[in-house]
Amino acid sequence: MRITTWNVNSIKQRLPHLLAFLDEARPDVVCLQELKCQDEAFPRAEIENAGYAVEALGQKAYNGVALLVRKPLAIAPDSVRRGLPGDPADEQARYIEALISGETEQPVRVASIYLPNGNPVDSPKYPYKLAFMERLRLHARALMEDEIPVVLAGDYNVIPEPADAADPEAWRSDALFLPASRAAFRAILAEGYTDGLRACDPRDGLYTFWDYQAGSWQRNFGIRIDHLLLSPQACDRLVSASVQKHLRGLDKPSDHVPVTVELSAG
Repeated sequence: MRITTWNVNSIKQRLPHLLAFLDEARPDVVCLQELKCQDEAFPRAEIENAGYAVEALGQKAYNGVALLVRKPLAIAPDSVRRGLPGDPADEQARYIEALISGETEQPVRVASIYLPNGNPVDSPKYPYKLAFMERLRLHARALMEDEIPVVLAGDYNVIPEPADAADPEAWRSDALFLPASRAAFRAILAEGYTDGLRACDPRDGLYTFWDYQAGSWQRNFGIRIDHLLLSPQACDRLVSASVQKHLRGLDKPSDHVPVTVELSAG
């Protein structure tokens, strides 16, 4: 089972790139973030015509997450969770989760996550980020209780380590790299989760985001903020992990690129 996470930074603008990627790479599950559209505007027909079932949680102009599942895999009935537990007042479209399985594939619970950016740090946005991460930690712990493999995939807006940035000093005071953000990320890992990409490739220079400004892509001034965290049962099935960096060089690309893990059938 190949599971990809990709912040597309507007599904409408990036639809041709997404459809080409689905045809080229044929991932089994795609976790999308930053759709920037409401559910009724999501290009469901085009994606279903490409052979994928769709579950989406949209929001006008901001946020938005989705799960695309390639047939013959299927989403288990009544398994879709829209929204992260822990704050009934939170109306931001940042979390969707489902149980996915097939005739030859053991079930895997997959979530698409668009974690808050948190900037500026002296605004309510940063406490919201940390609170969201604590809710995610608690939910991540609860998901492991039934011992079904779990993959928490998405744009975490966290640079875990200095090696995950071309210039760590440039991010020192940014919400993505503050000590509290990195500690909250480690706390999720401490629940028993593994960073899928780092488990397969410990090299420096693995980035998933390049800003549109200041020639960041041309200078490879990137950061790694898109992650797939695997529960122990999922990690036992981990075969490989990779970054589809070439997609950043397309015309009018997203500022993020896909990241993929492959799990054995189990």
